[in-house]
Amino acid sequence: MTALAGLIKEPDGLLYYGAATGYAIAAFSLGFAGLFHGHLLINAVATLLLAHGMTIAAYLIHECGHNLVFSHSRHNAALGRFMSWLCGAAYGTYEDMRYKHFRHHVDNDDVVWFDYDRFFEEHPRLTKVTRLFEWFYVPAHDLIMHTVMIFTSFIIPMRRKQRVRNVTVILIRGGIFALLLFFVPKVAILYVIAYLIMMHVLRFMDSVQHDYPYNTTLFEYKKPPHKGDFEWEQRHTFSNPLSLSFSKLNWLTLNFGYHNAHHFDMNVPWYRLPELHRELTGDDPDLVIPFRSQLRLYHDNRVRRIYNPQPEDYPTGPDYLQVARSGSGPVGGNAASFLTSF
Repeated sequence: MTALAGLIKEPDGLLYYGAATGYAIAAFSLGFAGLFHGHLLINAVATLLLAHGMTIAAYLIHECGHNLVFSHSRHNAALGRFMSWLCGAAYGTYEDMRYKHFRHHVDNDDVVWFDYDRFFEEHPRLTKVTRLFEWFYVPAHDLIMHTVMIFTSFIIPMRRKQRVRNVTVILIRGGIFALLLFFVPKVAILYVIAYLIMMHVLRFMDSVQHDYPYNTTLFEYKKPPHKGDFEWEQRHTFSNPLSLSFSKLNWLTLNFGYHNAHHFDMNVPWYRLPELHRELTGDDPDLVIPFRSQLRLYHDNRVRRIYNPQPEDYPTGPDYLQVARSGSGPVGGNAASFLTSF
């Protein structure tokens, strides 16, 4: 225990990151095992538990990417890679996920390779199908993104050198899923449902946290217009905690909703973000997007978020915050998960 404590970046991290990691592994293991049970109620609870275990694993990748768990980056990378297997993000590399996310912070930009608005514009029939599925709460847009992630080395020219690794992961994960689908199809279907729930949670939290568009400069670097502009970054970043009154509820997403605090200092671990948020805002409810408004925005705009270019007079900054707080707008972003490294 003493040796492990010496590896952890902060003394409190042994408790908080230990608990989060242990929970992610236990929830994934118990949830997956529960899918095999014959009782439907246990299946339902197990599916939710599995989905949440994968969600926490995803947010732990984010923490590892910021080198917040361990003192040395190689240990953060090892944990991040392991968690990527739990949440289904292992097809690409941990380093690619980390690089893209750091560009997001350093450049004050949403840096991507895949121009999905252009993709939807060029494939109108697929856009209609995507919108239809999204109306039924099937995260079809994210499924397109995750399909690109699965075949990343075959779709993204700059990732061709990763094909051996990419194919290996496809064979392992694809082989296991094929066996489940053949021998215990119920388990395979429930796993897919759990995975879709995780997608919903991740993009629900992401959808209103920034108001700027993406730029396809991941592999063709161009100096970002707002790089280093801290005040601009904070004006165009928004916090959406699940609750201010019952702050422990935010542990369900490792406090990811305290997004202004995270962008104020990306070296603060998840368990200290509420304290930093209070220092920055005094817990003023007018400076966050209420959960009820988040739900309304997510529901009302689930179809409109699929290829819907915004007009030039679209509200930004403080105006964006006010319309988001009302629940009447904005449309919000989509498929901007830190798990998709393109």
